[in-house]
Amino acid sequence: MGKVTLITGATSGVGKATALLLAGKGYDVYAGARKTADGEALVAEAKGRGIPLKAVQLDVTDDGSVRAAVSRVAKESGRLDNLVNNAGYGFLGTVEEATDAEILRQFDVNVFGVGRMCRAVLPLMRVQRAGVIVNISAWLGRMGFPLLAYYNASKYAVEAITDSLRYEAGPFGIRVHSVMPGLFGTRFVSNGLVANPATVSPASPYLALAAKLIPVVAKKINEGPDPVPVAEAVLRVIEDAGSLIRTPVGVEAETFVPMAKQLSDEAFEAKVKEIFGL
Repeated sequence: MGKVTLITGATSGVGKATALLLAGKGYDVYAGARKTADGEALVAEAKGRGIPLKAVQLDVTDDGSVRAAVSRVAKESGRLDNLVNNAGYGFLGTVEEATDAEILRQFDVNVFGVGRMCRAVLPLMRVQRAGVIVNISAWLGRMGFPLLAYYNASKYAVEAITDSLRYEAGPFGIRVHSVMPGLFGTRFVSNGLVANPATVSPASPYLALAAKLIPVVAKKINEGPDPVPVAEAVLRVIEDAGSLIRTPVGVEAETFVPMAKQLSDEAFEAKVKEIFGL
């Protein structure tokens, strides 16, 4: 089992929980941080817990930053065993009101960022004839949900990349999996959710829908359970070669992902409407 692990978006939420957990288990963790100060703060926190951890400047939207980060890991450790693609954010906006710039930004981080990271690490893993790539998707990566169409679309895309890459990378001894979190207390809404101004405006034709759903989702995320179970799922996937292709974690994921498989598309959509009062 390889220990050298690079985690993107590792200074908060799921990424931070994963970095601290794996480092505490003896993994040689490189925690990707878009801002140097955030990386330094994470290293200091880990040190205070007696956990050795390295921070590496990493912006998944910048190809140069991606290549530099992977190059540093390869130079210092001589290999890269595990990549956890966690960096991402949520964009809230209706299909009608979202702008091209907002949609492109959502995909640049959540989807193209995954592609950039995979392109950078696959040559190393192919030479090693071993490696594990874990893509952090979402429970919404297999279903639709109002106001989050483009976030959902980005996570659908991550699932598609994960499934396709598994065929390509498998012959080289590289495993590819997704972990699909439900709603956890990651402060994602206050720190990582961007809203289209028109959608949250009193003038929006979707005002009633937004007023109904946004407070519910925000409360669940900002006051939800600790994201450690997601980190534990990542650890299990890395350590168990027999892990499932995708692992749902949390109430929403463990409810809706299996439900989508069990019901027809029409029945599933009706159930979602019923549960959320749509």
